[in-house]
Amino acid sequence: MRLVLTDAATLGEDISPQEWFAPFGEVEIYPLTQPAQVAERIAGAQAVLCNKTRIAAADMEQAPQLRYIGLFATGYNNIDVEAAHRRGITVCNVPGYSTDAVAQHTFALLLARYSRVAEFDAYTRAGRWQYSRTFSPYLYQTHEVTGRTIGIVGYGSIGRRVAQIAQAIGMKVLVYTRTPRPAEGVTFVSFPQLLRESDVITVHCPLNAASEKMFDAAAFAACKPGAYFINTARGGVVDEAALRDAVLHGPLSGAAVDVVTQEPMPGDCPLAGVPGITITPHVAWAPVETRGRLMQMVQDNLRAFLAGRPQNTV
Repeated sequence: MRLVLTDAATLGEDISPQEWFAPFGEVEIYPLTQPAQVAERIAGAQAVLCNKTRIAAADMEQAPQLRYIGLFATGYNNIDVEAAHRRGITVCNVPGYSTDAVAQHTFALLLARYSRVAEFDAYTRAGRWQYSRTFSPYLYQTHEVTGRTIGIVGYGSIGRRVAQIAQAIGMKVLVYTRTPRPAEGVTFVSFPQLLRESDVITVHCPLNAASEKMFDAAAFAACKPGAYFINTARGGVVDEAALRDAVLHGPLSGAAVDVVTQEPMPGDCPLAGVPGITITPHVAWAPVETRGRLMQMVQDNLRAFLAGRPQNTV
């Protein structure tokens, strides 16, 4: 069969897609594909693999032989799934591949904030420690996370892992989700209660019509004074101008995001350069081990589809 991979560059230079997918047929690999190029490139393909390439109904119409779309991601908001279903195209994602990595990055952001890692590192790199009167210069206030309340929005595999880690370090865990389920040590609450009581708010829900810009000016205004906001989910769940204002003028004490609405981040992003906002470039999912697991799962999904037993369908 003819298989087209539209955005191989998003997988990292240390990944060789040709090695992973050549056994399945003729593989056509593009580093990146712009929206205007999608229809032409997937025409004649029986299978398409992509990470963030948008595939619309009009693109599918130009690919009458297309029967399978495999995602290198858990989220699938870049695919017109309804149009795919109408055309008999199977769409498969990779749930759970980045659970540990994203939970790890969430706490890297949280602990860096409470321990002021970047500020103290900059202080010593500037050669200032040698001039300190004491061995511990108290330049920046640090705080313990033990005993604080973390509010988790979304309780899929990543949200659950974040809750486990939070419990292990002695945090109180609140969760807001549309589908509460029994969980020891976790208290399920309404969205307003989570905002009102959480010292740290961390987002782990998918981007959809219900979650788009759920963190707007009203939501941030309802947050506990001094709360810290973390988003490693999708940029679209946040009104970025509202987040900027909430950090600059309160009630938030700061924020850390791994995702923004438009990626790569444009120069006029409302969050760019804002004091108190830490930004990492959508790398929470990207450890070496995580991407290796991702490739294996995408390959397994394709193999299962060809065997007539599709898995991880959306």
